[in-house]
Amino acid sequence: MNEHTTTQCLLFPEIFDRSVVAKFDQSQGSSDGGAVLLKAADRGLGLTAALAACLKDERQAVKVDHELEELLTQRIMAIACGYADANDAAKLASDPVHKLLVGRDPVEGEDLASQPTLSRFENGVGRKELFRMAEALADTVIERHRKRLKGRARLITIDLDPTDDPTYGAQQMSFFNWHYDSYCYLPMVGFVTFDQEAEQYLVTAVLRPGNAPGSAGAVGILRRLIERLTEAFPKAKIRVRLDGGFAAPEVLYFLDCEPKVEYLVNFASNDPVTFCCTSLSV
Repeated sequence: MNEHTTTQCLLFPEIFDRSVVAKFDQSQGSSDGGAVLLKAADRGLGLTAALAACLKDERQAVKVDHELEELLTQRIMAIACGYADANDAAKLASDPVHKLLVGRDPVEGEDLASQPTLSRFENGVGRKELFRMAEALADTVIERHRKRLKGRARLITIDLDPTDDPTYGAQQMSFFNWHYDSYCYLPMVGFVTFDQEAEQYLVTAVLRPGNAPGSAGAVGILRRLIERLTEAFPKAKIRVRLDGGFAAPEVLYFLDCEPKVEYLVNFASNDPVTFCCTSLSV
């Protein structure tokens, strides 16, 4: 029984005809039982497995206690359950549900990876691997909806948005962003919408420094998404919607050169300008 286990006995007299006793003395317990459904959904999609296949393990095999897919699954499931900080790994290492999510016996299985191990894992992933993982995410999402819609969609809308992720302390890539008035990351996330459905589906996410221009990386992301969506839905019209941060010449030029793509780009407001016209006679 570990230090986090609560042992308590409660009596409910004069409420029921018979004595009712509630005991909280289990040696193994978890508050994240619902994550089992998330694991089932992930298994059906094969998303975590596809992401793990993009990683290359260069560690010495005899010193490995946690496989890359286990580390990735542990981190993804913890974040999904609300444990964003890797420091939470200390209290989750022996959690029976989180061990089950990784594929270990919830009671007899070995504890999960520690915070230092997870931090080394996160910092050991390079740009090429991140690029392949982004492609795996997009391919998995698009293939799911291709099967769901049987390849038939009239209109597919792509929305790109930068979003601030506030940081604290001397974190890598953390810079001050004057628009959000904070030190942060500025990741770009992309969503797709099919026909007139209300639901938006996350299809890509790219981590960027906090001082990145709003349009940084947009052309590359749009090019890859348009290619994949056109291949999966050859008869669909593609629409791109962007806010004012993407109103950069390179983005507009790229969209102009895509004949089967319609786009809407918001422009920031400008002060009125007065033009003087002079009539010339020859």
